[in-house]
Amino acid sequence: MSDRILVVEDDASIVTGLRSALAAEGYEVDVATDGRRGYEKAQAKDLALVVLDIMLPGMSGLEITKKLRDAGRSTPIILLTARGEESDRVLGLELGADDYLTKPFSVRELLARIKTVLRRTRGGRPPVRTQFEFGDVAVDFKRQRATKGGRDLELSAREFRILAYFVEHQGEMLSREQLLNEIWGYDVYPTTRTVDNHIARLRKKVEDEPDTPRFIKTQRGAGYVFEVGGPAGRGDEE
Repeated sequence: MSDRILVVEDDASIVTGLRSALAAEGYEVDVATDGRRGYEKAQAKDLALVVLDIMLPGMSGLEITKKLRDAGRSTPIILLTARGEESDRVLGLELGADDYLTKPFSVRELLARIKTVLRRTRGGRPPVRTQFEFGDVAVDFKRQRATKGGRDLELSAREFRILAYFVEHQGEMLSREQLLNEIWGYDVYPTTRTVDNHIARLRKKVEDEPDTPRFIKTQRGAGYVFEVGGPAGRGDEE
């Protein structure tokens, strides 16, 4: 079965070109030309990826990204942004988008980004353990399922990848730059605050007291350490 990609874009010429190029690569293509309809279609569980313009009528791409991630939807998102909108690109990534492309862009580059994001979000290197428990949190990396105190946790695909990386590197100091390169896959990234924001959200889900975390600890000026057991650490970010 072919991967299904949703294109949310209100420029008819871009839609026509992307539909043709994606179909030629073997993808099934769905299209929405306004934000509200795009958000409705983006909630489908069988989507492989969403190509999402930031500037849309009805609902912006940033708002769509936030609503999807807040609802626990982990479908990969590639944002399309206008040149010069660096603040929007950074915000989009912090909200949970997986990549971005600046207009005007080549279709070949977008196709390459799609393949890279799909490969990265579908696993890459598997975690050392397929299941892991810490405190009252149980994580099944293979099934992408997590519980805390027996109740399901809504973790995004990226949050599972962060946890898997932490599990692989228990007790090691992991710099923000290292986490960006390993989890996001970028050699150069707009801001390491993106890491801090994701860690803060993850702590709220897995820690009993996120402000004094027991497991995901901040090493001031350095990065993070994941430790099972031991005293609580600092939860404040720099």
